[in-house]
Amino acid sequence: MSDFIIGLTGGVASGKSEVTRRFQALGVHVADADLVARAVVEPGQPALARIAERFGADMLLADGRLDRRRLRERVFEDPQARADLEAITHPEIRLALARECRAAAGPYAIAAIPLLAEAGGRAAYPWLSRTLVVDAPVELQHARLMLRDGIDEALATRMIAAQASREARLAIADDVLVNDGHPSHLDAPVAALDARYRALAGAPRAPDAAS
Repeated sequence: MSDFIIGLTGGVASGKSEVTRRFQALGVHVADADLVARAVVEPGQPALARIAERFGADMLLADGRLDRRRLRERVFEDPQARADLEAITHPEIRLALARECRAAAGPYAIAAIPLLAEAGGRAAYPWLSRTLVVDAPVELQHARLMLRDGIDEALATRMIAAQASREARLAIADDVLVNDGHPSHLDAPVAALDARYRALAGAPRAPDAAS
């Protein structure tokens, strides 16, 4: 059981996945909010029935699964529709993330929540023990986004602008991991954070981290 839970967040293309992979290599369980968000709207889940009730049965595909593209188009330019969707899905996502983290075997677990700042931070996730922000300069986010997704600068700018500002994310941080170099440069700071979190959780550091 893991009662010590870290909320990990960061802007698009900040390197969150690189960081979570390193924590996982140290034996830390990572609950991914994006994966949980998909799971809570699978057929048979209460959230899916509520989405169909609110937005119409045409939001479901022939096999009963959610038509994500149609729903995305529906809520994209309708703030009230987006708010209604979030009111249906976010409580389910928070509950599932907390359940998964608390069931983890290690001394602590990580909840990877890309939109933690946008969702209200620790006020919305009071069960988080600390918040870790993976930070990168906005200019570097642009460059990584354009390279990763094969998009132009204008679209990269819009994607970054659609999220909380860098300052807003840093304002909710207990810990900050600056990712502005080669991915290999993340090994040492992740190991240091792992040691800190294990100590705070009252457990010894991982053998791999001590080597």
